[in-house]
Amino acid sequence: MELFFDYLRFERRYSPHTVVSYQTDLRQFSDYLKTTYELTEPARADHLLIRSWVVELMQQHRDPRTVNRKIACLRSYYKYLLSTGAIAKNPMLRITSPKVAKKLPDFVPEDSLNGLLNSFDFPDTFPGVRDQLILELLYGTGIRLSELIGIGHDDLSLPGRTVRVTGKGNKQRVVPLNPTLLIVLERYIAHQQREFVAGSNAQQVLLVTDKGEPLYEKFVYRTVKHYLSQITTASGQQHPHVLRHSFATHLLSKGADLNAIKELLGHANLAATQVYTHLSIDKLKSVFEKAHPKA
Repeated sequence: MELFFDYLRFERRYSPHTVVSYQTDLRQFSDYLKTTYELTEPARADHLLIRSWVVELMQQHRDPRTVNRKIACLRSYYKYLLSTGAIAKNPMLRITSPKVAKKLPDFVPEDSLNGLLNSFDFPDTFPGVRDQLILELLYGTGIRLSELIGIGHDDLSLPGRTVRVTGKGNKQRVVPLNPTLLIVLERYIAHQQREFVAGSNAQQVLLVTDKGEPLYEKFVYRTVKHYLSQITTASGQQHPHVLRHSFATHLLSKGADLNAIKELLGHANLAATQVYTHLSIDKLKSVFEKAHPKA
């Protein structure tokens, strides 16, 4: 299994978060085989044993998305074993994934979010400007949390009004910065230069804690939740990813091209971006209900 994890890290270039998820899923499956069937080598499991684990997960009322993620892990694992000659046939070919009900992404209404960003009195201190920049970057660019905390000063081009981010699979893309975001960014950099010693780690990484350490995921989660809780009580609308959803939804509502949104979000294919077309359908329904005499 360790060779498989190294393959994910160095050849497939999966993110550390994805590798950890795969490690957790594969070790849970391995523990299940040992406990239930006294089988110590997952490579020897056939489709019947794999299917029994999937059934057990469903009987535990696991979310179908969680089960599908674990199945995806096993698909990658047995495909890897087949490619290395460790197994002669792939048992996952006879495994089907449970159906998942389509869920529309949560997003914060445009007026509520802009009201927060434009009207909230962020203190003119390093923590205050940093918190404002976190919100402005996530909503103003649509980048992922992992991409946000990975930004360095070298990734910025203030004259070009762009930032370079590293997404899934270590793929890099350049994202434009809006004028408001540029102003907040320049204020933050000025505070950061006054707060920390030149040449230190706190001057190399863009976003840092009060002590100058690079931001971490829980810090960003807490910060976003603190501010978004002031404009929405729904827990599904109080996390960093909802700002990414809001970015895409608001762009689409203004008539932005779906392919352009795909590039901005760093999606590998258009299918992942098409989930945001729900807003267009809602707008069409609204126009129909207001305008059609039979509505």
